[in-house]
Amino acid sequence: MTITETPTTPTPHSRRLTTSKAIVEAIAFEMDRDPSVFYLGEDVGSYGGIFGSTGGLLDRFGKDRVIDTPISETAFIGLGIGAAVEGMRPIVELMFADFMGVCLDQIYNHMAKIHFESGGNVKVPMVLTMGAGGGYSDGAQHSQCLWGTFAHLPGMKVVVPSSPADAKGLMTAAIRDDSPVVYMFHKGVMGLPWMAKNPRSNDDVPEGDYETPIGKANVVRSGNDVTVVTISLSVHHALDVAERLAGDGIDVEVLDLRSLVPLDREAILASVAKTGRLVVVDEDYLSFGMSGEVVATIAEHDPTLLKRPAERVAVPDVPIPYAHALEYAVLPRHDRIEAAVRRAVAG
Repeated sequence: MTITETPTTPTPHSRRLTTSKAIVEAIAFEMDRDPSVFYLGEDVGSYGGIFGSTGGLLDRFGKDRVIDTPISETAFIGLGIGAAVEGMRPIVELMFADFMGVCLDQIYNHMAKIHFESGGNVKVPMVLTMGAGGGYSDGAQHSQCLWGTFAHLPGMKVVVPSSPADAKGLMTAAIRDDSPVVYMFHKGVMGLPWMAKNPRSNDDVPEGDYETPIGKANVVRSGNDVTVVTISLSVHHALDVAERLAGDGIDVEVLDLRSLVPLDREAILASVAKTGRLVVVDEDYLSFGMSGEVVATIAEHDPTLLKRPAERVAVPDVPIPYAHALEYAVLPRHDRIEAAVRRAVAG
């Protein structure tokens, strides 16, 4: 069975951390454990990363292992690839997922393909990390998720944590993996004081060595009436909706995929077999993305699992607007998720 459920009570060996601090803890633990691990990117040194993902690392490990780079994504991602091929384990920060277009040749034609093109003889144990997501009027070039684009390109694992514990566990697993791993975090789950903070972005995180397996989904809320399959910040929106609908007698199961590559199809099938109804929520674009892949998983395996057609709640195929009201209109927020769940259970 691939589905696991996160404990609802803290363990004796956990403390409450924000997602950003949980990421820093995982990186620091691995840098202590393995001298081949180093971090590079824009504003990752004394600034601590614009999303707080490297705070304190420069003081602890020095400028030879926490490297502020020039604004040249193609150059420093290429540097990371070369270091990984030569046996190091770099973590490279792209800052915004939207900037992938600047350096896609390095990412997809080199990082993702070297292992394949070498007949499996050359490994690229590299983590490419980046912030993603909207909701803060950052505009069309700083608000996209794009994890479906990365997942569509073979050769890279793609992980997207929603909680502090998984942020630490997935970062640990990504650093230790011999494959290139794209590690994407939504700004809205980081727990930063200068952003609209999700209340679950500060939660229990296990101490010490802690790893979340890549490719294993997690049932964050059990239910019997309808399955909501989602990822990242949308997990929290779905949980909010599920809690509200419970008062109306609608029992919602929320499945956090945590990884897009590998995709835990067994967990999706098991949940839908239980509820018979499916809503997929994704803050990426609607067409050719995660939501379609999840629905196709059901259709190709056994479409009779569904008692009625699946619902998809995603960003329509338009650039993310800057104006706050327009931005909220296209994002998969509570109102759209609730409407989709109610349609799924109607009749």
